[in-house]
Amino acid sequence: MTQRFAVRAYRPEDFRRLWEIDQSCFPPGISYTQFELKTYIRHTSSFTLVAEQTGSDQKAVPDKNEEVFQTSEVLGFLVANRAASGRGHIITIDVRESGRRFGIGSALLNSAEEQFRAAHCAVVRLETAVDNVAALSFYKRHGYTVIKSIPRYYSNGVDALLLEKDLHSPLPSR
Repeated sequence: MTQRFAVRAYRPEDFRRLWEIDQSCFPPGISYTQFELKTYIRHTSSFTLVAEQTGSDQKAVPDKNEEVFQTSEVLGFLVANRAASGRGHIITIDVRESGRRFGIGSALLNSAEEQFRAAHCAVVRLETAVDNVAALSFYKRHGYTVIKSIPRYYSNGVDALLLEKDLHSPLPSR
């Protein structure tokens, strides 16, 4: 499939759609409140990347209901920050259900890793729920390894796994 989306920097007018996507991607207790998401996006050490459909009159990604996306339809996003220690941290990566398996998550993650490398981060970390098998598989394919388990990390009591990637090691073979 030809890539019909582009990754760009966040704009304030994106916020409502990003929050709606987050709500659809994660259950209560793992999804963010509007206040939490705004706080992460606005933090001085954070950056937010948005994947949006490109082109007009063509579907970027087929939807279950065969809807045609409008120009500039947001398909997913990623929020990340750079810790004072110089370590990168992926706060969240969310892709609409209808946009999954088209490389959108990979493009967002690769773009974030490029920004971390440019900022001289040696490693990047993230957390994911222990029961999020799809996310764990995705991160493993991208070279992330489990560092430890964090009991009751999420407000709903679910444990998380802390994953890390060395940004200086070669990319995993596919």
